[in-house]
Amino acid sequence: MTKIVKDHYPAERLPDDLKADLPKGADVRITIEVLPPKMSPEELLALLGSIARDASPTSPNDAVARVRELRDEWDD
Repeated sequence: MTKIVKDHYPAERLPDDLKADLPKGADVRITIEVLPPKMSPEELLALLGSIARDASPTSPNDAVARVRELRDEWDD
């Protein structure tokens, strides 16, 4: 993910809608992040379906055994 941070950026250089509530002469920190593209509900459901299909099923007994194994690592 791309992220740009500018400290002490002059508020008067911001667009009007962003600087409207800021005091005159203020410096601000600007953080800009590139967001991932939005997914449609259909795309999201398809992605979740593919993840569910590819996941290996875990029984409750297997899950409990794995948690106990991890917990017991801390006892050593």
